[in-house]
Amino acid sequence: MKRVAILGSTGSIGVQALDVVGRFPDRFEVVGLAAGRNAPRLLEQIRRFRPRVVSVCDEAAARAVRAEAPPGTEVLSGDAGAVAVASHPDAAFVLAAISGGAGLRSTAAAIEAGKPVGLANKESMVLAGELLMARAAAKGVAILPVDSEHSAIHQSLVGHNRGEVRRLILTASGGPLRCTPAAELAAVTPERALKHPNWSMGDKITIDSATLMNKGLEVIEARWLFGVEQQRIDIVVHPESVVHSMVEYVDGSIVAQLGISDMRGPISYAMGHPERMPLDLPPLDLGRLGKLTFEPPDPARFPAYTLAYRALELGGTAPAVLSGADEAAVAAFLARRCSFTQIADVCADVLEAHVAEPVRSVEQALAASEHGRREAEKRVGALARAPAGR
Repeated sequence: MKRVAILGSTGSIGVQALDVVGRFPDRFEVVGLAAGRNAPRLLEQIRRFRPRVVSVCDEAAARAVRAEAPPGTEVLSGDAGAVAVASHPDAAFVLAAISGGAGLRSTAAAIEAGKPVGLANKESMVLAGELLMARAAAKGVAILPVDSEHSAIHQSLVGHNRGEVRRLILTASGGPLRCTPAAELAAVTPERALKHPNWSMGDKITIDSATLMNKGLEVIEARWLFGVEQQRIDIVVHPESVVHSMVEYVDGSIVAQLGISDMRGPISYAMGHPERMPLDLPPLDLGRLGKLTFEPPDPARFPAYTLAYRALELGGTAPAVLSGADEAAVAAFLARRCSFTQIADVCADVLEAHVAEPVRSVEQALAASEHGRREAEKRVGALARAPAGR
């Protein structure tokens, strides 16, 4: 019986993780849950899984949950509550799926408490990857990726000599705008950009998929998770989303992980590691699929992913600043305060203006992300004030 804590339990990854737990009640016990403001869904989860401690984002939501939670469940709130769930002494595994930079403190707390982490919060690695990997090594705990691409790389590395890796190849669906001509991109609406062809995700990550920024952030995550320099991490667009990523070795052999587009696969891989668990999911029918296609990403139409390589080149706090700037720029696009193409423009301006410093603490990384967010907001505001045609 593995006792687990799930951070971000009411989000997409958290809900699917609890689905996996529900399929294997003899293998998992839920010790703690951390959620945002979705009190009704959290209460449903509490009643079913009977965790010892839960946390919500603020005290108002906590009061609502306390009023209806069954006896025996402690209800906490805020960052401190999520940290308490992540570091609970009874938890033997923590699934970190709080979205955005908000998940960094609790992810770091789990590592400091010596908990193996299933990482579905890429921003933790983007903001403070080098620091977190060093702390995990010092504590002797594993960080197991839950993102489908990084899970695929992890699976493709098992049983092989890490010193024989030539490069990592991250696959990208290309998003909803893959075939959109460059001349049309500036006029793309949020509604159009949110229509992902393969995945059902939150608004922010779906827009990041459309700009390819998400793939750039995954390059940063892979850089630290696997200890491979960014010059040896490539991206290939693969619209079918069947090959989830690949590893090329020094003899030219490529090992890939294939599967249907269902996040319960990588979630269960991390939760059950080193064992695999039988999932009642549809098989991958390659004969019916017929073909797999690949193409290089287009930096002229989708320059956002190239900014991640630049951030790694600048080092230190630069990736955190880029992440914060992207959060603000995407929010502005969704609010129709900037155009689709201006997302990358704003992020590039903020990144190049930043003077990077080494990341020495979680709080410094969060401050750098917030700085990037503020600077992007300033630039979005300037765009709104600029004369028409400029």
